[in-house]
Amino acid sequence: MSKGTTYIPFYDFSPSLNAGYLKQILPLLVSHNVAANPINYAIWYDYVAGGNPALTKAVNLLLEEHKSFDCDNSVELYRSHICNASLESFEHINKQLHKAIEQATSAINDTYNKAEETNDSFQKKSVILENSTISDGLKIIFQEIIQETKSLAMTSQAMQAKLTEANHEMEQLRTELAEVRQIATTDGLTGLLNRRAFDMTLVEIIDQSQPDTACLTMLDIDHFKRVNDTYGHTVGDNVIKYVASLMRKHAEDHHHVARYGGEELAIIMPNTSQEKAIQISENIRNAMEASRLQRKNDNQSLGTITLSIGVARLQVGDNPESFIVRADNALYKAKQSGRNRVIHS
Repeated sequence: MSKGTTYIPFYDFSPSLNAGYLKQILPLLVSHNVAANPINYAIWYDYVAGGNPALTKAVNLLLEEHKSFDCDNSVELYRSHICNASLESFEHINKQLHKAIEQATSAINDTYNKAEETNDSFQKKSVILENSTISDGLKIIFQEIIQETKSLAMTSQAMQAKLTEANHEMEQLRTELAEVRQIATTDGLTGLLNRRAFDMTLVEIIDQSQPDTACLTMLDIDHFKRVNDTYGHTVGDNVIKYVASLMRKHAEDHHHVARYGGEELAIIMPNTSQEKAIQISENIRNAMEASRLQRKNDNQSLGTITLSIGVARLQVGDNPESFIVRADNALYKAKQSGRNRVIHS
């Protein structure tokens, strides 16, 4: 059983326990047409073991909505609920180390500068000593002090160089962490925010926004299964990417465009009235309806492909679930009332 959603999950290695899980997992993989790869096995292992409530809820939701356990959904489940490396923790540690190095560098620089100043002063004093009448013994003592000061300055300089190098390495780590964050929050097919990033962003926007000042738009490609069945999944993927490009084109700079799952996409719209959200949604819908997509290999027309869109505005007491439900209900009404339209709630 997984003991938590950490970078490396820990499981119970009891042979008898795992044999029992195996007997339950294989029929589930077969009945739901799930590929028996390591990622999917880990997902269904946790599902059967029952020790990961968030994963169980997410899997049950996919089952209820009759959504397939394709590569995108499986990877998202695995990232979000099984091997969820805490980028925030890594970034916090990185900032703390960077701060410590900066403080140490500053202290070393101060020590080095003071040692240099002292050394310069002693050098001047040494000239005076050479021409003075004090005893040779006292001269030797002063010369030793000067030599020690020089050594301190050299040591400080060496430490300064090492800390500069460490600072450079920390900057590289910061860049790498930014790249990892980008990968972890980006949908591989469309380049939009993935479901995990969508969920996190929606929480932030709700916390920061007043009622009626933010909207959520949910889009679904009409008859998408027919596109996949007729032209193949590669063409289906290209259609999704094309819709994503239209969303990016018509959404405003401060909006957050995401792939919610499968052929369903979304735009989180902070600081946006419902009228503006509807206008943007209509622009996307009209652009898609007017598009004439063709299959690349033979230029065969895909016909008219349309979008159904639901728009909800943030209300008092909303949480992410209630906000999504209203937008999703509006999307459902758009489909039920004939598709290729925008419905708001």
